[in-house]
This record gives sequence, structure tokens and C-alpha cells, in this order.
Amino acid sequence: MILPLTPGRGGYLRPFGTAIFIRDYLMARGPDYGVEVIDPDRGAAITDIHSAYKRALHFDMAEDMAARDAEEAARKGKPMTPEEIEGRRDYYLERIPSKLTRMRYSSFTRYFRFFIQLGWVERTGG
Repeated sequence: MILPLTPGRGGYLRPFGTAIFIRDYLMARGPDYGVEVIDPDRGAAITDIHSAYKRALHFDMAEDMAARDAEEAARKGKPMTPEEIEGRRDYYLERIPSKLTRMRYSSFTRYFRFFIQLGWVERTGG
């Protein structure tokens, strides 16, 4: 049987998957996504992971927009310096609305319910 390589309709286009981000964040790989690092032995609260996930999505979107600006400038014959690109990234990062990324908190907690059922994460603290 041959399966098509194109994705099905629906869903969201994301630069990285939610489950991959959660795993990497809990393994102290937050800086790979542009967010803070946590202690993997201590873990983090679901609300902290959710806000870090949204910040990581915003950071990645802002980097993509800044890269698009740099490509356009290079095409016009006026290449941007790395400092200018970083400035454009910060410019876009400040202007991305928080609701642009559609991962709602209830959907995010549903991930954790499945992770707990599978035994991939465990509750800590009180």
C-alpha cells in the first residue's frame, strides 16, 4: 500500500511539535528554543511550560520574519548585518500578539494528562 506524503487537511503549521518541545524543555534544552533553562531533576509546573512553549513559538516566528527581511534586503543588494537582523527579530517579537499561537491552556493540559497516563512524566511537589 502506498501512502501519500502530503499532510491531511486541518491542524496547525508549527515550527516544532508540542510534545518534542515539552520533552526537550524538561530535559533542560530550553535555550535551543530561545527560552530559559530549567533544572531537569526538579521539573516545572504546567503553566510555566505552557508559557515557555508560547514564548518559543513567538521567538521562532520573529526569527523567521527577520530572516525574510534579511533575504529581501540581500535580494535588493543591501545585505543586513547580524545586529540589524537581531534588531528586526526583537522588533517583530514585541509585536506578535499572544493569541497568535493557538495552543490554549486546556489543550496543553490534555497533553500532560496523556503523558501521565503513559508514564512519561510524573507529578512532583504538593
